[in-house]
Amino acid sequence: MRQLTINKEPVELYKLLKFEGLVSSGGEAKAMVAQGRVTLNGEVETRKRKKIVSGDILEFDGESFGVALASE
Repeated sequence: MRQLTINKEPVELYKLLKFEGLVSSGGEAKAMVAQGRVTLNGEVETRKRKKIVSGDILEFDGESFGVALASE
């Protein structure tokens, strides 16, 4: 499982996909979420603005990602 580190929480799902380079643009991120290609904590997530927090687990494109808050 790959770790995604966020600087603040919550962060919107589509922004996380975009900022982490998992997709090339915000539009592509929104499309992937709308198509049901992202799971959050084992459930298909279709809300592109779903708030993601530390401890969440995303699955996208065959990979799993754990979300952690950056320590100051």
